[in-house]
Amino acid sequence: MKKSVKTEAHYQPKPKWYIRFIPQRIKQRWGRWLNKRIPPNKQVTLTHKSIFILPSGFGIAWFMLIGVLYLFGTNYQNNLVIGLSLLLASLLHTCIIYSYKNLAGLTLTSQTPPETQANQSIAFPVTLTSKAKPDNKHTSHQQICLNFAEQRHVRLTDFGESSQSSITFTPQERGRFNPGRIKVSSNFPLGLFRTWSYVDLDIHQIIYAEPKTSQVSLTSLDDDNSSEFEHGKLQSGVDDYKGLKTYVEGESLKQVAWKQWAQGRGMLTKEFAQPEGKPVWLSLDDTDGNSLEQKLSKLAWQVNVLSQGQQVFGLALKQQVIEQNSGEIHRKQCQQLIALYGKKITDSAVETGVNDEK
Repeated sequence: MKKSVKTEAHYQPKPKWYIRFIPQRIKQRWGRWLNKRIPPNKQVTLTHKSIFILPSGFGIAWFMLIGVLYLFGTNYQNNLVIGLSLLLASLLHTCIIYSYKNLAGLTLTSQTPPETQANQSIAFPVTLTSKAKPDNKHTSHQQICLNFAEQRHVRLTDFGESSQSSITFTPQERGRFNPGRIKVSSNFPLGLFRTWSYVDLDIHQIIYAEPKTSQVSLTSLDDDNSSEFEHGKLQSGVDDYKGLKTYVEGESLKQVAWKQWAQGRGMLTKEFAQPEGKPVWLSLDDTDGNSLEQKLSKLAWQVNVLSQGQQVFGLALKQQVIEQNSGEIHRKQCQQLIALYGKKITDSAVETGVNDEK
């Protein structure tokens, strides 16, 4: 069973002062080593190979206190002080074990993130589950922090079998996006040690262009200047299947969805529609703007507006074309093409509907 867990969001920490002094070559070598030791995967379970542990500042002070007490006790032959230093040392040793066990067995699984746009915070959903013991009880994990590099972190105070969390990131540019590794850290139980791991859940997302308000500019690609009908609208017809609607008495029985009626869904009528007027397009060449990014942002806004109005339209970005259509799937295809336009990685990964005519 899932256990409700309290989460606290904190602002992103400042970058460590020593990071700037680390050569880029060492950073790259560290990244390659991490990829071998903790390879990217949609689901990662923390083990001794992927958990790092070091004393915190408080832990170092604790070490020094033990040393001072032990030296004081031996010099003055004070068994009580020596016993106190040994007690503190045993507590320190116990904290090492519990700090490790707090992360060991924790499984992180990535979920499908929601669509987002540039300069907008996106919450990447992650499911955390604990390893079951032989007695079917689950390890309780305490004070777990999750964050991407230089981003705000989320603290999970306590959870048992399973918990759902969201880790935020604010992408600055459109295109394919990989937020990188998630830092999983904890200083439980007494803050003497800090345990952490860097987990790559193989998260990839297409970031849409940031929409900017503009005037909708539709273009016809043929020579017919007739404007008898309003471009891009749908009118009742018999060409394309649109959906189902409630049966109204007097309608033709030929249009009744008998299959749905046999399933006990009631009397439903098939509804058809056909485009009204000539095909219309959103074109990059005909969009005003001082730069490519400004034009793409305006196109992204126009795609959303036309999709909300259930209008039929096509998208032409130079040689890359999406044929006229309407609906939510068509909107996503257009937004993906806009997001990936001009990027180094090929746009072939855009879902069906994009025709690359190079």
